[in-house]
Amino acid sequence: MKKSIILTLVLGLFLVSCKQSGPAKVELKTEEDKTFYALGVMFGSRLNNLDLTDQEIAALMAGLRASARREKTEVDIAVYQQKVHTTLSERMKSFATKVKTEGSTYLDNFVKDGAKKTKSGLAYKIENAGNNKKAKATDVVDVHYHGTLIDGTVFDSSKDRKKSVSFPLNRVIKGWTEGLQLIGEGGKVRLVIPSDLAYGDNGAPPKIPGGATLIFDVELISIKKETAPPAGKGNKKSSKKGRRSGMKKSGMRKS
Repeated sequence: MKKSIILTLVLGLFLVSCKQSGPAKVELKTEEDKTFYALGVMFGSRLNNLDLTDQEIAALMAGLRASARREKTEVDIAVYQQKVHTTLSERMKSFATKVKTEGSTYLDNFVKDGAKKTKSGLAYKIENAGNNKKAKATDVVDVHYHGTLIDGTVFDSSKDRKKSVSFPLNRVIKGWTEGLQLIGEGGKVRLVIPSDLAYGDNGAPPKIPGGATLIFDVELISIKKETAPPAGKGNKKSSKKGRRSGMKKSGMRKS
């Protein structure tokens, strides 16, 4: 675990109460208060993968306060440094396993409800097959999509932005590359993508947790018969669209 990640996790608790009974209401009186509250929200969402108890939050806050005030710490940091790395790794792995189990159940129920499942594990239900013109992995496609977690939380949606997105089909997560080849131009499909065809145990923080199964409603607007650029040589315009639409690895695009 990189030091920057650990720092991010600590900053995520910046405005969390150290009371074991849970977070207290914080009165935001100034713009500075609101700014640091926003910082807490942004970084705090990265702590979801740890399943911290109130006692653990209190301990973390005590350490944060001691360090920020240059006070003597309760433990020898040099001794616990490796323990921090190990514990965070184990917690994230455990959380991802739980999330994957929940996602697997959702996917199985989706199949029982009439969807189909490919050999890779991708589940799909075609709403509109489209025409006979189908995309290849090397094509560039223009799409509209709406992505949610299995609990209905929306993490990305071109439909909400009311602007379609174009990208090389072999530069996105595996579930998309496979799923968009199942329909023709003008078609619509619902994809339920297990984590191993999406972002794996690491997820794509802060919106997509580790091990998450993803749901996409996708409309394949058009297919551009263009060869996708080699890995690492995509043009800036395409990469910008990918980041905005959530298509990059920190969003939707594969590495």
